Amino acid sequence: MVEVLVVVAVLTIIAAILLPALAITKYKTSKLGCVTCLKQIGLAYRIWAQDNNDKYPMQVSVTNGGAMELIATGNVAACFQVMSNQLSTPKILICPTDTNRIAATNFAIGFNNDNISYFVGLDADLNHPQMFLSGDDNFAVGGVPVKSGLLQLSTHTPVAWTSLRHVAYDSHFWTPARGNILFVDGSVQQLTTKGLQQALQQTGVATNRLAIP
Repeated sequence: MVEVLVVVAVLTIIAAILLPALAITKYKTSKLGCVTCLKQIGLAYRIWAQDNNDKYPMQVSVTNGGAMELIATGNVAACFQVMSNQLSTPKILICPTDTNRIAATNFAIGFNNDNISYFVGLDADLNHPQMFLSGDDNFAVGGVPVKSGLLQLSTHTPVAWTSLRHVAYDSHFWTPARGNILFVDGSVQQLTTKGLQQALQQTGVATNRLAIP
């Protein structure tokens, strides 16, 4: 009996040592996975724009192969469907830490906003490299989580990240929520709420319209 208790105690100690390390590894892996997804999305946008007079799908009418009218109604899926050839798989539209959504198997049957973790910047254009092109959709405005649809953010909107994803691990405590933003220049940055607000002021426009899936 004593030997059994000793073994249990040793296993408990080992578990207490290993679990935090595993949590850190899992967080870093999921964070990098989300950044990788957004970079692939940014590349898809760039390739599509090169074939369409340097315009994104939200700048091109549906009649000309874009998604302008549809994305203006909050139909985020339509924007990514237009770029399906460049994206290759809808799985990259799901953030690895987003447990509320399920990746679609294809861009046709059943593909909708529920299969997407990232917003679309309606007014993003190549002339404003610091505008928001895409990124995590877990925003809160005035402390209230945003819902699916169109969101207008002025430079002074009290926008913040919710704690649903990307809570960075520190050796002593859990830091506030963070989120990833894909900019028009193709870079992906992980920002705190303060960083998000600063980036919003540097987009070069007074109001940023985002389509939230």
